[in-house]
Amino acid sequence: MLINLTDLSQLEEIIQLKDDKLYLIFKHSTRCSISTLAFDRIKRGLKQKEFASIPFFYLDLIQYRNISDAISEKFQVEHQSPQILAIRNGICIYNESHISISPKNILPLLEN
Repeated sequence: MLINLTDLSQLEEIIQLKDDKLYLIFKHSTRCSISTLAFDRIKRGLKQKEFASIPFFYLDLIQYRNISDAISEKFQVEHQSPQILAIRNGICIYNESHISISPKNILPLLEN
C-alpha cells in the first residue's frame, strides 16, 4: 500500500509504532534517473503478495526536504537519494541506496 509521506506528523507516527510490523520509506528525487529506476523496481516488487500488507511510504524529497532531513536525524542514517529504509518498532533496521535498492533484499526482513 503506497502512502505519500507529506507531513512530519506521519514520520512521528511511524517512529511511535511498536507493533512489530515492517514499514518502508522510499526517498525519491524526482530529478534523478537512478532514483526513478530504483522506484520503478521497488513498485514492481511491491506487487508481489509478500508485500501486500506492508505500509510503503513515498517521499518526494525535492518537495519535502525537511522530512528527508528529519529521517536522517531521527534514524541516524546518512542522507542518500534514492534511499529505502525499513522501520520496525521505531528503529531503522535496514537502509540501502542507489542501484542496491531491490525488493529481493527486503524479502528476508519480512520473515523476522
